[in-house]
Amino acid sequence: MIIYAIIAIAMIAVDQLVKAWVVTHVAIGGYAALIPGVISITHIKNTGAAWSMFEGQQWFFYIVTVIALAVVVWLWRDSSHKPLYRTGLTLITAGALGNFIDRVHQHFVTDMFQLDFVNFPIFNVADMCLTVGVILVVVYVVLIDGREQRGRG
Repeated sequence: MIIYAIIAIAMIAVDQLVKAWVVTHVAIGGYAALIPGVISITHIKNTGAAWSMFEGQQWFFYIVTVIALAVVVWLWRDSSHKPLYRTGLTLITAGALGNFIDRVHQHFVTDMFQLDFVNFPIFNVADMCLTVGVILVVVYVVLIDGREQRGRG
């Protein structure tokens, strides 16, 4: 259990440190290529979700975060001896808390990573944690747990 807490704390710290670096070193709307044609840094203040959904509706994100964390706690109960599943839940927790910290303190989320080869919303480390966490949970539930269920049935 302690390893998952360390992972969550480390990912929240990385998220907050990257956001602080961007705020300090890149002007709002500023652009810096990381890998030309692939990924760049574009500093934005995001008051919504991806593709500007629910823009300015901070109350909505507070409620969704609390519900998401409650669901993770509930799912955690049945995650013993399932490291992939627990890692996914841990990353979801870290991502939710990383963006929640921004929303509580600033009333917006700092986003910075822009994929230059596709039209995709600008995102941050917390968003990456959420995405990878959900993928790991889905992979576990569909491929591993589903296979174990079919094997028992």
